[in-house]
Amino acid sequence: MPRRALLTKGLRGHGVSAQSKGPRSVTDGCTSFAGVVSSELPDGWQLRRLGELVERPQYGLTASATGEPRGPRFLRITDIQESGVAWRTVPYCECDADSGGRLRLRPGDVVIARIGATTGKAYLIRDEVDAVFASYLIRLRATDRLVPEFLAFFTNSAPYWRQIDSVKGGRLKQGINIPLLQSLEIPLPPLPEQRAIAEVLRTVQRAKEATEKVIAATRQLKASLMKHLFTYGPVPVDQVDQVTLKEMKIGAAPTHWETVRLGEKATIGNGSTRKRTDPRYWEGGLTPWLTSGKIHEGVIRHADEYVTEVARDECHLPLIPRGSLVVAITGQGKTLGNSAKLELDACVSQHLAYVSIREADLSPDFTLAFLRSRYDWLQAISRAGGSTKGALTCGLLKSLEIPKPPISEQRQIATHLSAVDAKLAAEESRRAALEVLFKSLLHHLMTGRLRVKDIGVQHEA
Repeated sequence: MPRRALLTKGLRGHGVSAQSKGPRSVTDGCTSFAGVVSSELPDGWQLRRLGELVERPQYGLTASATGEPRGPRFLRITDIQESGVAWRTVPYCECDADSGGRLRLRPGDVVIARIGATTGKAYLIRDEVDAVFASYLIRLRATDRLVPEFLAFFTNSAPYWRQIDSVKGGRLKQGINIPLLQSLEIPLPPLPEQRAIAEVLRTVQRAKEATEKVIAATRQLKASLMKHLFTYGPVPVDQVDQVTLKEMKIGAAPTHWETVRLGEKATIGNGSTRKRTDPRYWEGGLTPWLTSGKIHEGVIRHADEYVTEVARDECHLPLIPRGSLVVAITGQGKTLGNSAKLELDACVSQHLAYVSIREADLSPDFTLAFLRSRYDWLQAISRAGGSTKGALTCGLLKSLEIPKPPISEQRQIATHLSAVDAKLAAEESRRAALEVLFKSLLHHLMTGRLRVKDIGVQHEA
């Protein structure tokens, strides 16, 4: 049976799943600084100081980075991202033979940020690469009593971060140092179990990484599909040479397509935001009220906040019918210019414009797909005045020219894109479940509350 399936089977009945709530509080016994009760550790486990299990930790090199390929790569805090290290983008540095040899990285080393916003964040070196590390990093190298990957997973665990956070507090500039790292307490299983725990966690990690690759590929597919569909219509790729195109303001499109201004086919407006300090507008409210933060759901099926009839009567809060579209007309990051569809009747804030299609010859789903395909353009238009705080207007949306193919083609286009959206949603849900599963396994395995043998994974004695 594949290890991933074995894990899933073994986890059932042991209180660990994608729905697990995470660490349980410990109230009995003598709690250590790490938040782990030594008397509750399994037989054969010990609670040790990290300094006993690693070679002498080292601070990195103080040097200037250069793009010129002279000397080894020079790993800095900023080179370590959530996705890992892209070594081809890491700069070089010149260093003498002594520093170059003493501070050379090798697979199994763990480097930890010692200062700044990422203080305590660790990275396991897996690649064989000619590189040294910068002075804002501390290098840990495990002895033969500690499996490097187990150490790396420990630096993701709650016992590790409780100790780091208790020291650094809000003093980011002060950071952490070698004596502090050496004093950290770590629950230590026997070596075979360390390897097995690391393999279990790495298996879930690999599954998440594979899912992220599928998500990235699906997003690329959707972008290519939108470009094809809004240029040639719903025709196979091998038949595009049979489609006669014409140049329109929206770009090239089939000659039989029309264009209309969105305001000709839809009612467009925006809502308002009520005073939070007036309870008459909020307490006991039953009407859904949406903010721009909901836009990322794509299809909005529920509200997080509700307003009262008093709010609707006294303020500009039209009730937007289900099936309408909403567009974020202000916002930071990827919010501005994004669009979603309502699956409920709702009111909206002033940061959202609503688009209620009123003509039968224009499909809301097709219109939503077109607006999403023009996301980058909408973002650019919002910042055309040079302001860093861009905004769109209802007037601009009303005047926006959109394509209007025959309704049958609109439905085909919407169906094609909806299938890709469903695939994307399923993969994103899978990624979220794997992330929750990883965190739950990390806590339970690292504290001995769940044993690898309990989930069907054998390890050498």
